[in-house]
Amino acid sequence: MNMISWKSNSLIKGMGAAVVMTAAGVLPLFSQTHYSSNVSLGVKGGVDLSRVFFTPSVKQGFLLGGNAGVTFRYIEENHFGLITELNFEQRGWKENFEDKPFEYSRTINYIQIPFLAHIYFGRRGRFFFNAGPEVGFKIGESTKSNFDYKNVSSISGFPLRTTYQYLMDADPKVDYGISAGLGGEFNLNRRNSIYIEGRFYYGLGNVLKSGRTENFRGSNSMSIMISAGYWFRIK
Repeated sequence: MNMISWKSNSLIKGMGAAVVMTAAGVLPLFSQTHYSSNVSLGVKGGVDLSRVFFTPSVKQGFLLGGNAGVTFRYIEENHFGLITELNFEQRGWKENFEDKPFEYSRTINYIQIPFLAHIYFGRRGRFFFNAGPEVGFKIGESTKSNFDYKNVSSISGFPLRTTYQYLMDADPKVDYGISAGLGGEFNLNRRNSIYIEGRFYYGLGNVLKSGRTENFRGSNSMSIMISAGYWFRIK
């Protein structure tokens, strides 16, 4: 009986040592895969290049505008997070008259709120991809022209082209679409980083009142936004 008891105690001690050694080897692995959440606030600013896809078409170039905003980022998992922004953006269109001495552009000001998935790779220097839906609220518009666009029929030499848009206000007041961007981020230290991003936006709604019974069947906004920003980590 004493021999059996001694063997049992030895077996139990051996199993206990094995469990301790296994735990010692496994716990570091779990600690390596654990990721501490990251919460950051930021600011950004840059330029917009925009146009509108009219149906029927209107000859255009890109309109240059500006953008600026405040940003919030939450990262819970390694390589993945969420971003939301509150931005002021200038979009619209600039018409192309080719060799004719006419100029016309419409700038529409929006408060834009994107909700983006944020995927990134790297540590000190990061490459990232952002994508998601976006909604905008019109807060104003302005027109620049070197001719009387409200009375084009009286202008000598004015080219034959679509002119319905000159007398139409931006409507509806809400714009919505999808956006996607690529960029790079560089960490200055543990809490501060700077980044640059190029982002593409396509509007699923119409800039002007559009439909089968309207002058335009469609008027979808498109823009390329180039911006630089700063992140401050608060957690």
